[in-house]
Amino acid sequence: MKLKTGLLLSAMMFLQYYIWGAWYVTMGTYMGEVLKSSGVDVGAAYSAGAIATIISPFFVGMIADKFFAAQKIMGVLHLVGAALLYYATKVDNSSFYWVILVYSLLYMPTIALSNSVAFAQMTDPGKQFPWIRVFGTLGWIVAGLIISQLGIEKTAGTFHVAAVVSAVLGVISFVLPNTPPKGAGTKTDLGAILGKDAFVLLKEKSYLVFFIAAILICIPLSFYYGFANPFLNEIGLENVAGKMTMGQMSEAIFILAIPFLFNKIGVKKMLILGMSAWVLRYICFAHGTLDTSWMLYAGIILHGVCYDFFFVTGYMYTEKAAGETIKNAAQGLFTFATYGVGMFIGTWYSGFVVDQHKISDTQHAWTNIWLIPASIAGAVLIAFIIFFKEKTQERLMENR
Repeated sequence: MKLKTGLLLSAMMFLQYYIWGAWYVTMGTYMGEVLKSSGVDVGAAYSAGAIATIISPFFVGMIADKFFAAQKIMGVLHLVGAALLYYATKVDNSSFYWVILVYSLLYMPTIALSNSVAFAQMTDPGKQFPWIRVFGTLGWIVAGLIISQLGIEKTAGTFHVAAVVSAVLGVISFVLPNTPPKGAGTKTDLGAILGKDAFVLLKEKSYLVFFIAAILICIPLSFYYGFANPFLNEIGLENVAGKMTMGQMSEAIFILAIPFLFNKIGVKKMLILGMSAWVLRYICFAHGTLDTSWMLYAGIILHGVCYDFFFVTGYMYTEKAAGETIKNAAQGLFTFATYGVGMFIGTWYSGFVVDQHKISDTQHAWTNIWLIPASIAGAVLIAFIIFFKEKTQERLMENR
């Protein structure tokens, strides 16, 4: 891969996730402070991403992969998305959900499209892609730091920043390396889009237990994404958006340990460590205050363990269990189930819980709120320990 191509792809990934990080983390705070939204309203807005995750494979598989060059359709989606992000700041609470839903339906396909553009230019994706993708994590971190530095996380400014960057990426997309539609002239297979070939994995009890646990663990995950920023702002922590980037920093650090630990201690122990971190994180939030701020920081930093040791390990376990022939279908099914179905359930439920523990227009019983996802994560952890029996790839393949 040429240096110029590598730089373009790195810039693409940086901007792709900068956009998301600029508005997504602080949206709950903006809705509460400016739109006076309820917890259910906030949960609904975050569910838009889950709905888009469920629908986007159909868009990519049936339209983008068949009729358009990936970089061109990505450019159009980001340009239209920029207008929607700006428009989101001009509507009231009753319309905000619908604007975010439409925007999410445009943004989520660009994740797969950006990956397609990157992979198409690589001679050794296994070695080259991680170095390109890490710029996405850096983009998310830089977005949070800049939002915090500007002091706009409680304002419409977050959406304005995201809109500008979305427009920039939209323009840049048209000069990215050409990536022709890889499915041109082929017949659309809805079953393949849904990952039907991967359903054979669910016949194996060990993978089925993991699959159910992955869906359920997304419920406590939704509490963090939707309400960690409003919680930390409400209790008086300063520069929250910047401090929450420590979660992405820890994610980047802990991911380096995964290849070693995956073979050293095995899948089950890694997943147990990940789920245990979920419990600990929410206990820290439940009992953390400005006087014990180390607990708040611990809860943020544990995001790296929570995400990497469960979801990254989960993707690796899924690929290992699936084997070469159905690995793409299996990864699609795993994403559909977790960031689609699991997050959809979790976002709505978390909003309901927050409203049930509202004390006043500006105060919530956060200790009680955070103990709920801690309990859910704990229950999933215990069930996983009891029912999951780790098997080697060979044994998984034999049982199919």
